[in-house]
Amino acid sequence: MSRLNIAFGFFFLALSAALGPYMLLKLHPTAQQAQEGRVATTGKLAEVAGANYDDPETLAPITADKLGHLTTDAVLAINREINARAPIDAVRSGPHVHGNLEALLNIVVGVVLMFVSCKRAWMKQVIGWLFILGTLLHSGMLYLVTVFNQAWAGQILGTGLGPIMILLGLVLAGLAVAIGFRGEVVRE
Repeated sequence: MSRLNIAFGFFFLALSAALGPYMLLKLHPTAQQAQEGRVATTGKLAEVAGANYDDPETLAPITADKLGHLTTDAVLAINREINARAPIDAVRSGPHVHGNLEALLNIVVGVVLMFVSCKRAWMKQVIGWLFILGTLLHSGMLYLVTVFNQAWAGQILGTGLGPIMILLGLVLAGLAVAIGFRGEVVRE
């Protein structure tokens, strides 16, 4: 079972790490364009404010109508940037971070279980499967919801089974280490 957790952990780490290039290639250009639009429109408004609310083109006091249009354009540009960055933030804070963490947990648990001797061999199997299934039901579902817009995965994610399985796996792994840790690899 230890090898399965280690192999799964490396596979899942590669999968969740691949979200970095996905964000850069697919999502970043849209956010970059929105940011450039925000900088341009808020820059115009800042220019008017810096000129004591005189129109930079005519040097006459700016009309309320033109000031209203500049302000509206700036607010809408800020909103466009926020909306363009939302998918990046959702991927970064959801499946990317959780996937990396849970993949590393699987690798660590796999290595630690190699040094644990249990009177009941099935106990190590249970611990290993709790981590694998917990990862799939938590960050795996985050991946499906966030990247592929699979709403059904959100229903599974909402049950909280994945995090509960990982927490239970951590508790059982801690108990197994406290009872059966050996300073060398255990052959069972």
